[in-house]
Amino acid sequence: MNLTDTLQQIADTTDVTVGTALLKMLLSMVLGATVGLERRHKGQIAGMRTFALISMGATLAMLVSIYIPQEYLGLKNGDPGRIAAQVISGIGFLGAGAIIQMKGSVRGLTTAADMWMTASIGLAVGAGMYVVATAASLLIIVVLILLEAAEKHLFKGKEQKIVRLKVDYILKDVKPFHRLFADHHVHVSDEFFRYDYTQNTTTVNFMVRSQDRTDFIDLFDKLHATGNVLSLTLTNEVNN
Repeated sequence: MNLTDTLQQIADTTDVTVGTALLKMLLSMVLGATVGLERRHKGQIAGMRTFALISMGATLAMLVSIYIPQEYLGLKNGDPGRIAAQVISGIGFLGAGAIIQMKGSVRGLTTAADMWMTASIGLAVGAGMYVVATAASLLIIVVLILLEAAEKHLFKGKEQKIVRLKVDYILKDVKPFHRLFADHHVHVSDEFFRYDYTQNTTTVNFMVRSQDRTDFIDLFDKLHATGNVLSLTLTNEVNN
């Protein structure tokens, strides 16, 4: 029996042995690292090692779920979903750690979703669903790369930004600011208020969408001219 036949036999069996476990862990590591490579390329903190470990950990959980009833209870299938089910809920803690709250904007949602998906891929590998797990990994790459390019093309020239305005009074009417935004063809999609009654100040985060050619310097001059403006900042919406 050659090496190919041996690997095929290991892949086809439903029993958890050293050979099947190592093969599944190796495949899981490769698939997880592939997703992590794309995330690292985008500058995310969670990269190849993180995603490889998540995928391998999920695979190991599934293997243990299958192995315990098989080895100790004499059951061929047992209840493999019992331990593995905890992976889906437990991965939420890692996902939450990947999300960073930033004053009206959120960073890390896509990475958190990738972690959840990668854990599911690891479970699929552990259950022997190699083709499905591989296809899922490829689809993740399609979503992260091709759909991002499609989004940029569809919304080209319509950048999402955050205008943070702080005034030294309790702001009750934002209509004058809305009119200034409208005069500069800037659409306000949402706004978030923070009132500080001890310092008698108001901070407003305006989520705005604008064209590339928008003159924000002139807009800020007009906003500042309304009076009592302590600070004005402009940032790009944080990419997920």
